Amino acid sequence: MTAQIEREFDVIVIGAGAVGENVAERVVRGGLSVVLVEAELVGGECSYWACMPSKALLRPGTALHGAQTVPGAEEAVTGTLDTAAVLKRRDYFTSNWQDDSQVKWVEDTGIDLIRGHGWITGPRRAEVAGLDGNNYVLAARHAVVLATGSRPSIPPLEGLDDVDFWTTREATSAREIPPRLGVLGGGVAGTELAQAFARLGAAVTLVARRGLLGAFPAPAAELVQAGLRADGVEFHLHTGTKSVQENDDGSLTLALDGGGSITVDKLLVATGRHPALEGIGLESVGLAAEEGKALRLRTDASGLVLGAAENDGAPWLYAVGDAAGKVLLTHQGKYEARATGDAIAARASGTLNGEPAPWSSYAHTADEHAVPNVVFTDPELANVGRSLAQAEKDGYRASTVELPIQVAGSSLHSEHYKGWAQLVVDEDRKVLLGATFAGPDVAELLHAATVAVVGEVPLDRLWHAVPSYPTISEVWLRLLEEYGL
Repeated sequence: MTAQIEREFDVIVIGAGAVGENVAERVVRGGLSVVLVEAELVGGECSYWACMPSKALLRPGTALHGAQTVPGAEEAVTGTLDTAAVLKRRDYFTSNWQDDSQVKWVEDTGIDLIRGHGWITGPRRAEVAGLDGNNYVLAARHAVVLATGSRPSIPPLEGLDDVDFWTTREATSAREIPPRLGVLGGGVAGTELAQAFARLGAAVTLVARRGLLGAFPAPAAELVQAGLRADGVEFHLHTGTKSVQENDDGSLTLALDGGGSITVDKLLVATGRHPALEGIGLESVGLAAEEGKALRLRTDASGLVLGAAENDGAPWLYAVGDAAGKVLLTHQGKYEARATGDAIAARASGTLNGEPAPWSSYAHTADEHAVPNVVFTDPELANVGRSLAQAEKDGYRASTVELPIQVAGSSLHSEHYKGWAQLVVDEDRKVLLGATFAGPDVAELLHAATVAVVGEVPLDRLWHAVPSYPTISEVWLRLLEEYGL
């Protein structure tokens, strides 16, 4: 028999992924009570279908290829990837799609959990259709936080609704490797999974309307494309897809612009994501999409949703992570969550009034200046901050310095190491606005660049940060010398 249960908390968080968990933890640390509402697995997309399983699929191939590029190790490597072992390791990193350990953490942290679909019914009010059959009517004394994540954006492609296709969820949780895999989309997810499946034995064809990894500098993206091509990935770039249809044997044929076609056994649609804001009651507080457009939220530096009913005088509605729509990256969402949780606690105690100051513990300032991003292909691509075009658009008088990564550390790392690095410099203040690295294992160079951008370290001081020899980090010295220091 269905029961209606009324409960009150200081804070309600809708969405118990990594971002929601971080908000809740910070709220509890601030002395407030909080409930997490989650319809699926506690831990969210990153833990079970995105960051963790995709990197677990990629890492074995990268490790094997790394050994194959170093004489001495190369001769000792005689086998290929063990697909069953790779998938078993992937299963380990997803906890076999069981969230027991995450639930235990929630309970041990002093956070309440309600499993079910939640939605807002008005200011500081929410309801949950519980998976236990009960209906929960919730009230928040201080705040409701939207941490609902994002969903795949599916293109309006003729015939796509009539066939069984993969999104990233199905790809990262696959139980076997298809003989032929088609990938629609040349962004980060499509590129990473194309290489992962190619190295696991699939014949992969990637189709994209634009170039590969178009958001990154062309020399860096070209190195990644060369790496995938070496693994046998075929490309149809700057190519539209007209339609898809299923054949009698269960395979799929994609008709491409220009008259060509490809036939695959599985199709991965990786054409981007959008904030998951549907069905969560935002219309009840005056938030609706413009006609013909998807709903996007606007937030201040603390995550406070602008334009929501009663959100000016006594702030109550916040959005963080992918739901906020600013930066769709787990680590940045968790950063936002920490700041938002602290801001909620501070406003509840009266120690924060109005919008927080930039770079304070309550503000998401790095979203505007220093977002780190890694493409975990082989070679890797890592960047932080502004590109030259972004810097000029934002009004900076900027320049770039770029070099191939050719230092003693890279030569020792592997035979025929190919890499590329770029710094974007604010010429008025002589500080870094951004940095990009491409090459094997360059992801570990990125945090130094992030610190330099966030800290606005003057280049003449950065020159005194001497890189250890012989490491790939020596490229920092070469870049600063090329700049003229």
